Amino acid sequence: MTPEYSNTNTHLCRAGSYNQNPIIRRMDPSQSFNQAPGACNSSEKSVMLQPAAAPPAYQDNPAGYPPSQPVPQGPYAQGPYSGQTVVAVQPAVFVTATPLANPAPDYMGYSIFTMLCCCFPLGIVALVYSCSTRDANFSGRRELAEKNSNTARTLNHVAVALGLIIIVGYIIYYSMLINNVNQHL
Repeated sequence: MTPEYSNTNTHLCRAGSYNQNPIIRRMDPSQSFNQAPGACNSSEKSVMLQPAAAPPAYQDNPAGYPPSQPVPQGPYAQGPYSGQTVVAVQPAVFVTATPLANPAPDYMGYSIFTMLCCCFPLGIVALVYSCSTRDANFSGRRELAEKNSNTARTLNHVAVALGLIIIVGYIIYYSMLINNVNQHL
């Protein structure tokens, strides 16, 4: 029997002060209207206070699964059911690089000197290769470290040579300018 829900002919019946789910029942018109809104008859209370049915016991093989069926091995093997494939996932491998025992020279100080004192553009490029050499040394990549080290050294030598040429040229030009001024006086 399904109760009809309306504001005029239903009320909630609760058992004592327990916090349980409410039971909605249809009011009997022959019942007294003097009854308190939360009051219920004793038969309803006895049903509500009884313990609930125990949950079903744990099953080793849930419904729909075959009992202990072996899974075939291989990259393209069929699964336990037709139409299913077994996908084997490889575990992630983390490779940690250790710094080189004999690191290649990075020429960092030489690069900073050439950048500030000799030839700024070539000094910056040499500094970038020096930083790359240091990173390669730290990550354990010997070939890359040696290649960057040789490039940084070559750029530093070229920057020093170019800087010396510019400085010597400026000194020669300035000395010739002073000699010309002294001859005209």
